[in-house]
Amino acid sequence: MTGGEVAAIIAAVAFAVLVVFIVLVLIKIGKTVERVTTTVDEANKTIEVVTKDVDILSRQVEGLLVKSNELLDDVNKKVATIDPLFAAVADLSESVSELNYSSRNLLGKVGAVGKSTAKAGVVGKVGGAAFRAFRPKKTSKTSESVK
Repeated sequence: MTGGEVAAIIAAVAFAVLVVFIVLVLIKIGKTVERVTTTVDEANKTIEVVTKDVDILSRQVEGLLVKSNELLDDVNKKVATIDPLFAAVADLSESVSELNYSSRNLLGKVGAVGKSTAKAGVVGKVGGAAFRAFRPKKTSKTSESVK
């Protein structure tokens, strides 16, 4: 064996080791690619499911928004029809308050008149009794002249 043959054998062994190493790396890369492909497929399936769910949810949310807008319009219309009622109630409460104030004043005046009337009644009774007491009594002259 000459030096060239030894060099060729060393080169052949190195090439064989290199080929084995490359084959092992390619096998690992193949397994990694399979795992990545599986992961991508699962991600695509998940994305499809999520997309369908989001579509369904967006339709439901849109329906809810439409219904809530209709409800809000209805409430606004009803509030607009009730506003005059509240204004009327406010006017009525103001009128009742004024009526209450006027009745208190009237009762105060009637009470004052009643007190003065009661005093006048007492004075009148006392005066009437005094008048009857001091009035000259009718004598029976008329009865004597008739006889």
